[in-house]
Amino acid sequence: MTTVLAPVEGVTVGLSAVPDPVFSAGMVGPGTAIDPARGPGTAVAPITGKIMKLHPHAYVIVGDDGKGVLVHLGIDTVQLKGKGFELLAAEGDRVCAGQPVVAWDPAAIEAGGRSPVCPVVALDARAGSVTAMAGGSVHAGDELFLWD
Repeated sequence: MTTVLAPVEGVTVGLSAVPDPVFSAGMVGPGTAIDPARGPGTAVAPITGKIMKLHPHAYVIVGDDGKGVLVHLGIDTVQLKGKGFELLAAEGDRVCAGQPVVAWDPAAIEAGGRSPVCPVVALDARAGSVTAMAGGSVHAGDELFLWD
């Protein structure tokens, strides 16, 4: 059983509320999404593992059990080409759950006309394997969901 932590502070909204059909339809995998608190903040590692992919707007961490979790900071934020994001770790780094990975400002993302909602996805997870979804407000580092 893998415990996936909330990478950012905010309110859980579920993947169906993500304004991008790839996430809202669950095509990337099951999980949830967080409408982040506005203002400068830090996105943390949702699990302990190795950073396999790190872009300013998104990252994938794979645990020792082979499970990968994608954190996507906002929607269409790839178009910002890194502007407004500061990397606090590097691709290939080993990180502990709760360790800072990216600094960003959801309010600035929103001011630029993009959704700051953050999908948190269990990559390649089978249907029904993600349970105990947190509801309501979460802080970075709180338990978000379980993945068996």
